[in-house]
Amino acid sequence: MAPRKAPAAASRKKQSAKSGLNGGITEFDKDTELEAYREMLLIRRFEEKAGQLYGMGFIGGFCHLYIGQEAVVVGMQMALKDGDQVITGYRDHGHMLATGMEARGVMAELTGRQGGYSRGKGGSMHMFSKEKHFYGGHGIVGAQVSLGTGLAFANRYRENDNVSVTYFGDGAANQGQVYESFNMAALWKLPVIYIIENNRYAMGTAVSRASAQTDFSKRGVSFGIPGHQVDGMDVRAVHAAAVEAVAHCRAGNGPIILEMMTYRYRGHSMSDPAKYRTKDEVQKMRSEQDPIEQVKARILELKHASEDDLKSIDKKVRDVVADSADFAQSDPEPDPSELYTDILL
Repeated sequence: MAPRKAPAAASRKKQSAKSGLNGGITEFDKDTELEAYREMLLIRRFEEKAGQLYGMGFIGGFCHLYIGQEAVVVGMQMALKDGDQVITGYRDHGHMLATGMEARGVMAELTGRQGGYSRGKGGSMHMFSKEKHFYGGHGIVGAQVSLGTGLAFANRYRENDNVSVTYFGDGAANQGQVYESFNMAALWKLPVIYIIENNRYAMGTAVSRASAQTDFSKRGVSFGIPGHQVDGMDVRAVHAAAVEAVAHCRAGNGPIILEMMTYRYRGHSMSDPAKYRTKDEVQKMRSEQDPIEQVKARILELKHASEDDLKSIDKKVRDVVADSADFAQSDPEPDPSELYTDILL
């Protein structure tokens, strides 16, 4: 299998006059629509398979699926260049795949095998790829925000034009270290895009019950950090906002906040029955705002591809995912000597 590449940067995109941070979209050409469809479908099928393997007992510990939120990371990644860094929390498999990490390595890490990205020792929440500039997967709520700010500080110190894209959720947005990071990033004008993936329920409590200020795009107001709400279910809207946010940071204007209004279809983790919301609510989101179905409908409407073409893409994606699952179940477990490696004393 040839190595996967991350989604291409924004140079090929056709942008409409409405594109921007204020609710506009990027009009995708045929190739870009198909690329977005393929990348989001890979994440969806991978997560579905991960859920199956978890239920079969091949994946232990925690497992947080990204189903429903695919447009956020794919739209963002399309606006980045090689060298830009990505860091996130524990709902991280989609981010790994979007940066170009191999499905085999990600799935093998989930099953604790030596072919995993952390050689089977990190599991779902602790994978890294220096090559793809992916810095985790972090299990401590909000910890990635200060680390992502540190990555931006390194960029500023080295005087390069790389941007740190730091993802966290609506629940983590209430952590104290988030605001310490905001303060430093604003003070030193660090090139960091804070992506708040607002999937409405954090670990299981509705935003309206847990946050006094439910407009997370305003969380940086006291620090002078601009913020914008984005339709996180539309990959074109995400991309439009991403392009301008990246340009803002590269121009030396400091940090920016993008609140992605998104939705996860599954529970917080595989052990969450998600009884805090109705099945009708989930089904309504699936039927009316699903990010993949939106792209599929446009592709068919504009005759960019036929139903058979899309079925062929789906089959190829399923083959990649099936291969990763087979590898993750047959690859050997780490040698016991690995217990003594990667330890800092």
